[in-house]
Amino acid sequence: MIPIHDNNPTSITPYVTYLFITICVLVFLWELTLAEQLEGVFYSLGVVPALLVGDGFLPAEQVIIPAWLSIFTSMFMHGGWMHLIGNMLYLWVFGNNIEDAMGHGRFIIFYLLCGIAAVFSQVIPEPNSIIPMIGASGAISGILGAYLLLYPRAQVLMAIPLGIMFFTRRIPAIYVLLFWFAIQLFSSYTNDGQQGGVALGAHIGGFIAGLALIPFFRYKHHPIHFFGKRY
Repeated sequence: MIPIHDNNPTSITPYVTYLFITICVLVFLWELTLAEQLEGVFYSLGVVPALLVGDGFLPAEQVIIPAWLSIFTSMFMHGGWMHLIGNMLYLWVFGNNIEDAMGHGRFIIFYLLCGIAAVFSQVIPEPNSIIPMIGASGAISGILGAYLLLYPRAQVLMAIPLGIMFFTRRIPAIYVLLFWFAIQLFSSYTNDGQQGGVALGAHIGGFIAGLALIPFFRYKHHPIHFFGKRY
């Protein structure tokens, strides 16, 4: 299912959401200019668990930044057009409301914390992995977790594939997001956390971080919805 739009208005212009989308697009366009150097850049700027917490190392000429800084640079890199478009679509649809619920400054911190949680959710179970992890999906998963608690009844216009065609339907956010999370859990269980290069552990960790952090970052007039009750 592909989210297109929600019916959830905002009271502020989501400048940070726009900024994150712009940075990701510009970084990806830069990646397209790298040709045969791109793989090395993924190892230098992406999160490689063996470099971050293990005994791995890069050749000196390939080291661009300290390994810990890759936690942040990796959030703005993507491995292909579909990777970029999928992440930016979810950020576009759901990010503006979460930014609205906490303000620009808090949203930056929230986004980065969810991204950090996502990284370590993938790194800790596989500390010796040498596969670079890149993409904004861990941080965006945190946004989805926050959206679930703040706006479970919002209607999301979804494009649903049917053969080679798509039809659209408005679906309550609670069903969209719980279905998404269930897919991540099932895929992680059946594929040991990796599916076609997708860091499923990071998605799950980011989502849980969003659930845990949103009560502390939201403005108090945005209630938490939990098992039908408002807090």
